[in-house]
Amino acid sequence: MSTKTTFKRIALVAVAALGLGVLSVAPSSAAVINLTATVADGTATTAASDSTTAASVSIKFTSESSADTVTITSYVSAKPAASGNLTTLVINQLDTATSTQLTEVKTNSVIGGVGFGSALALNTAIKADSTTAVVPVATSAATAAAKFAVYFETYTGLVAGTYTITTVVTPYNGGVKGTATTKDSNIVVSAVAAESKVASPVYSTLSEPTVASKVATVSTTNAAASALTVTLRNASNETAARESITATITGPGTIGDGTVNGKSVVLKYTGALTLNVYADGTAGVSTINVSSTSVTFAAKNVTFFAKAAKTITAAVATPVLGVGANANAVSATAVDANGTAWTGAAYIVASAAADALVGGSATTPVACTYDTTDLVHYCPVTAIAGGTAKFKVIDASTVALATATSNEVTVTVSAAAVASVKLSFDKTSYAPFEKATISVTPLDASGKAVSAQAAAAFLATGGITGTYAFSAGSDTLTATTFATSYLTGAKAYTVYMPAASGDIKITATGGAVLPVAGQVAVSATATIVNSSVDAATDAANEATDAANAATDAALAAADAADAATAAAQDASDAVAALSATVAKLVASLKAQITSLTNLVIKIQKKVKA
Repeated sequence: MSTKTTFKRIALVAVAALGLGVLSVAPSSAAVINLTATVADGTATTAASDSTTAASVSIKFTSESSADTVTITSYVSAKPAASGNLTTLVINQLDTATSTQLTEVKTNSVIGGVGFGSALALNTAIKADSTTAVVPVATSAATAAAKFAVYFETYTGLVAGTYTITTVVTPYNGGVKGTATTKDSNIVVSAVAAESKVASPVYSTLSEPTVASKVATVSTTNAAASALTVTLRNASNETAARESITATITGPGTIGDGTVNGKSVVLKYTGALTLNVYADGTAGVSTINVSSTSVTFAAKNVTFFAKAAKTITAAVATPVLGVGANANAVSATAVDANGTAWTGAAYIVASAAADALVGGSATTPVACTYDTTDLVHYCPVTAIAGGTAKFKVIDASTVALATATSNEVTVTVSAAAVASVKLSFDKTSYAPFEKATISVTPLDASGKAVSAQAAAAFLATGGITGTYAFSAGSDTLTATTFATSYLTGAKAYTVYMPAASGDIKITATGGAVLPVAGQVAVSATATIVNSSVDAATDAANEATDAANAATDAALAAADAADAATAAAQDASDAVAALSATVAKLVASLKAQITSLTNLVIKIQKKVKA
C-alpha cells in the first residue's frame, strides 16, 4: 500500500497556526515557467476541522498555452502515534484571483461526484489524493494561479499533535510531464478542554474503602480484603483525564490492581481504576495514600484486626424489649490484643437456661451484626415472655470456641399493653430559639415504659399544642398516629423555642388506641430564660423601686418639715407666753420697788422729825 493510501484517512483535534514555505522552480526551457508553490500551516481541534482550520497551498506559474498545466496531489505523510484511522483529507479551491488570465481548476475525483474534465466552482471539496489540475484557458503567455485549502473532512479520529501534509506539484509542458517537486505543510491539532488528559483535583475522586475493617489473615485465594476506586476527571469534569496512579500503603497489608501489588505501586490509568487492599497477616491500622501526576487524594484507612477479640464490652441498646424479634437488643464493642477495634463475627447467648425462658438461647449463640456507622455490634434477642434475662456476647459461633466473652447485661421484656402517654421536654429550661426535644412516651398501666410500638393513634385530633408557637425549623406537632423508637420507647419531635420569656406549656390528649381512662389531657412545662428580657424587666423593677423609695423619702421630708414648722410655732408660742410672764413679773417688781421706795422715804421723814 502506498504512503498516500496509508495516510489518506484521518480525524480532527486542535487550533494553532504555523509556518509558511515557498517553492520556486523555473526550468530554462519549460513552457511552464516561474512555477512557485507556497504553503501555510493550518490549525484544528479535536472538535473542529473545516476550511477555516485548513492548511493552504498556492500555485502560480507562467504558461505559454492552454496545454501548459500544473497538477497537485496532497496526502498525510506523518501523524501523531496515537492517531486512529483518519477521515478523508480534502482540497478546497479558494480563489484564482492572482491570475492574469482565465484559469480553471479541474479534478478527476470530487467529493460527492465526478468532475474530471470540467471546471470546478469555488469551494468544491476535492479528494486530496486525486489529481487536481490548474489549467490556463488562454493560448498566449500569461500568469495562471490558484489557492487551495487542505483539511480533514471531519474531526473524527483526530488526536492532539501535528499532522504533516505533503503536496506534490507536477508541471506539464504541452502535455509532457515535467519534474515534480514536493512541499510540506502542517495541520496542528490541539485538544479541546473536554478532552484534556490532565486530572483535576476538583472533580477527581477516591472512594472510601469498601471494607473499613478486616481480619488480618492472609487469604489463600488472594481475595482482596477491601478496595478503593480512583476516578480521574479533567477540568471540564470529563473522564478523558489520563495520568499514572501511585498507591502506597503504610502499615499492614499490600495494595495494587491484582496484577501489580506491593507496598507502593505505580499503575497505568485507562479509566476508573480499582485498587485492591490485601491482608498480610499483620494486625493494625493501615494508611493508604493515592496520587496522580496532578492530584493528591486525602489519605484513607483500613484496619486489620486480629483473628480473636481480646475484650468485649456489652450494653443494653433497647431499654424495653417486646415479645418477638428485637433486632438491636444489645450492643457490643470489642478490641483485639493491640487495642484495635475488632469487627469480626460476634454472637449473643443467654447466660443460663432460666434466661432463655424469657428470650434467646443458652446453647445456640445468635449472630450479631457490625454497624459501620455506629461502630458497634448489634445483637438480636427474640423474646418469648415478659420479664428480665441476662445475656453475654462472644467471639465465636459456639461457647466452646469463644476466646473472649463480654460482661453480662440484663434485658427487660414487656408484654404489657399501652395504657397512657406522657409528654416531656429533654430539659427544664431553655434560651430563646434553643433546640429542644419533645417526647411522647407510651406507658403501661403501672406507669412503666413499654417496648417499641408500631404506628397507632396515640394522640387525639390536634396532636400537641403549646402556649407559644415554636420557632421556624420546628417539627410539625399535629400528628396523632406514629411509631416509637426502639432506642427510647418514645416518639421524639425537634422544636426550637420561641423568643419569649417565662413558662411554656405543651398539651395533648390521649388517642383512640388507649383505653378510655388514658384518653385524657397530659402536659409538660419548661421555662424559657430570656436574659435580655429578664434584665430589662429587672432594670424596670429596680427603677420602679428607686422611684418609690424617692417618693417615700420626699413624703418623709415633707412630714419632717411640717413637724419642724409645728415645733417652731410651739416654740414661738412658748416664747410669747414667757415674755408675757416676765413682763408681768417686771411690772410687779417695779410696783413693789416703788412701794418700798415710798416707805423708805416715809420712814426717813419720820426720823428727821
